[in-house]
Amino acid sequence: MKNAGYLFITIGFIAASYVTVMHIYEVNWTYFIASVTLSVVGIFMVRSTQKQETFHEDTLAGNMKSIEDSLEQIVKDVKRIHSEIDEENPQAVHGKIDENLPGHLEVFVESRKTIGHVHGLEQYANVMNHFATAERYLNRVWSASVDGYIDEINMYIVKSEEQFTLALQTVKNLK
Repeated sequence: MKNAGYLFITIGFIAASYVTVMHIYEVNWTYFIASVTLSVVGIFMVRSTQKQETFHEDTLAGNMKSIEDSLEQIVKDVKRIHSEIDEENPQAVHGKIDENLPGHLEVFVESRKTIGHVHGLEQYANVMNHFATAERYLNRVWSASVDGYIDEINMYIVKSEEQFTLALQTVKNLK
């Protein structure tokens, strides 16, 4: 049904475009409206199929597992980065963040809406509050590393680790 929807969208827009250029000063409004209507029907078909896929039980369970796994890996990586901080070379920290965390952060971000679908918006807000705070602290660590401020790196990596751990605990408590 999704492919049929995309086909309707494509045919509708191409037909509507063609109808508008058939004559220099006139538009056959009947054909134009029919073409646009075909595109709108296609859009509704695609959106309803995507919604069904998003709320499918297997998709929701898989996304919740991805969320928990990504948070566990983020906590593990932040702890490792924290333990490997070289006081003499604070500029290395941002490289370690860039190497280890973007993939796990992306997995979490892509799946995060599932928390709201499965457990409600209040639980989603609780998890995201900790996650967003942790991410901001991690950004401060990254910036401090680029600037070479070791005290700020040490202070904010601890805060980031705490907030990511709280986000993980909140997700685990949803079960």
